[in-house]
Amino acid sequence: MRLPPLPTANDVLKLYRVRATKKLAQNFLLNQRLTDKIVGMGGRITGKHVIEVGPGPGSITHSIIRQRPKSLVVVEKDTRFQPSLEQLAEAVNPTIDMKVSMEDILQYNWEESFDRSVSTPWDSDSDVYVIGNLPFNISIGLLLRLFQQCSRRSGVFSYGRCVLVLTFQDEVAEGISGPPGHPERSRLSVLAQYLFHSKKLMTISGRHCFPPPDVDIGVVQMVPRIEPKITENYELIEKLVRHTFHFRQKYCSKGVATLFPEERSDLAVEMFRVAEVDGTRRPFQLGVSEFAELSVAYADICRRIPGMFLYDYRAPKNSRRKSTDAYGTGEDGDRTDTDTPVDVDRTDMERNEVDRFDTLKQ
Repeated sequence: MRLPPLPTANDVLKLYRVRATKKLAQNFLLNQRLTDKIVGMGGRITGKHVIEVGPGPGSITHSIIRQRPKSLVVVEKDTRFQPSLEQLAEAVNPTIDMKVSMEDILQYNWEESFDRSVSTPWDSDSDVYVIGNLPFNISIGLLLRLFQQCSRRSGVFSYGRCVLVLTFQDEVAEGISGPPGHPERSRLSVLAQYLFHSKKLMTISGRHCFPPPDVDIGVVQMVPRIEPKITENYELIEKLVRHTFHFRQKYCSKGVATLFPEERSDLAVEMFRVAEVDGTRRPFQLGVSEFAELSVAYADICRRIPGMFLYDYRAPKNSRRKSTDAYGTGEDGDRTDTDTPVDVDRTDMERNEVDRFDTLKQ
């Protein structure tokens, strides 16, 4: 498709006198050859449906349009770019059904992006793509939200196994696809690899951005697995992995021990015994299969001792005392929950997912 004469991303920045905002962690990728490469390597989007995260001045947007998707939704928080994005949408409609949504992507309702008719079965290839040059300050938070959505097949994944093509700081990108033992392996590695087929597509030098960041940029493609490599509840898996990586360079048993009150250190020992995992290994040395075994053992403990999932070792000691006092002791020596510990200072994810975790009891 031939676009009418439109200002380039560089022209937009000059025309509207827009400067990158440090508060929004903006680094604009203006090299059209590179943006074409990002879009091209992400998959064939001709005739498909695309959501672009953070289009900014529109460099990647132009590259997407040249691939002629059937529909395109761009989600941008910075209202300074609204006039140029709406001008672009007006120019390409109705050849491409392009919509501009001026919202924070962390608050965006993905399920309103397209008509439900674009949905595909989970075991089929998806017609929906998410592409974006993410601001560094929201990239991990957004990724964790997408992990949770994928586990539930909600949000953007309500349309099927949509393909993610996203940018991160290069070390984060390395970690997402990094195998056990990789120097950048982290909790994101485990969560990404159990839910997705993940691969790093390329590294882009920071000098190609405006303004240039102090780090390079990595481009990652993630395609959801038909069946996740770990079958337990996502909230349980996320908590287990997060705690294990609290002490990345220590024995993994040290992080796992924080899942339980100090007086129940026997439960951490039990987890490693049942899972047949060596607790003296470092977290970054463990593979997805080992976390799968640990998650089964942790889930069994949480079923056996209701309320244990809500324990938070970071809570104030008096709250932690109320939490642990809520567990009685049964005849077999295992504690039984006499009342759900409501005073635990939970993380946002745990607070929102208490009801969902009830599926573990079924």
